[in-house]
Amino acid sequence: MNDQLETTSRERTTFTRREFVAGAAGAMAVSLIPAVARAGAGKPSTGDIAMSRDYIKTKDGVDIFYKDWGPKSAQPIVFHHGWPLSSDDWDAQMLFFLSHGYRVVAHDRRGHGRSAQVNWGHDMDHYAEDAAAVADALDLRNAVHIGHSTGGGQVARYVARHGQPQGRVAKAILVAAIPPIMVKSDANPGGTPISVFDGFRTSLAANRAEFFLAVASGPFYGFNRPGAEVSQATIDNWWRQGMMGSALAHYEGIKAFSETDQTEDLRSMSVPTLVMQGDDDQVVPYADAALKQVELLTNGTLKIYKGYPHGMLTTHAGELNADMLEFVRS
Repeated sequence: MNDQLETTSRERTTFTRREFVAGAAGAMAVSLIPAVARAGAGKPSTGDIAMSRDYIKTKDGVDIFYKDWGPKSAQPIVFHHGWPLSSDDWDAQMLFFLSHGYRVVAHDRRGHGRSAQVNWGHDMDHYAEDAAAVADALDLRNAVHIGHSTGGGQVARYVARHGQPQGRVAKAILVAAIPPIMVKSDANPGGTPISVFDGFRTSLAANRAEFFLAVASGPFYGFNRPGAEVSQATIDNWWRQGMMGSALAHYEGIKAFSETDQTEDLRSMSVPTLVMQGDDDQVVPYADAALKQVELLTNGTLKIYKGYPHGMLTTHAGELNADMLEFVRS
């Protein structure tokens, strides 16, 4: 998140909606999903956590939306989305791993997507506790947890404080992730100045729709780079996901992803962890993220992608999916 993003967010943009044929798109999506993902599944054992269809209720009473596809006996791959998105951002990865026989699970962070828009708990501790509630309710074991951006911070805290102590986690993957800490300070001189994050808060409060459009159409996917192949559908999908969530959750989430120190989370993680990031990430500078993560992890592997943007899971899904599958199988 740099000065270029701060400038882009202030520029006025025009958003053109395209007509969308829902019936045909839905039919195509169903045809692509393996039969096992479409088959009806019974409710998992809930323990002391109340559950309804596609939701679990956390200990502090928050309804968390989740997806759970594939054979329940297969190894779970659990996906944690970035700010301000939803589990829909993992569509390409969930379908890919499902096609390779895995059980795939993802949830919408509290205040994001279809989860409850509560006015409390928008911090990394609650994010990790909600992830733990989903893992406990679905009894996910031997799981691989994959997190992008803020979701990478969520994975680090979940694994360190919940999943690893409970013996539920086999491996982790951090993709363009925020740890150890983003904001600049005396202890982190290479970080992003607090003024940038203050600018995010100002832009979000003034016109969230325009701010989100500027992020998606500019630095997130590298669409502001000369010669970039811009996908309006990708921009629209990012905007759609963001606007589904709570403005309050997004506003308070800026502090969570920028000011949470996760140094000890990384040091505590002992499971094999793959660290992936593009060296043209304009949102989370890789020198202050991936390079530091692999130094702090006791069992980390680093993979840097030349010229790839923050949203490389979408722009370069084929290559990243293959690399993640290789790591999961190793």
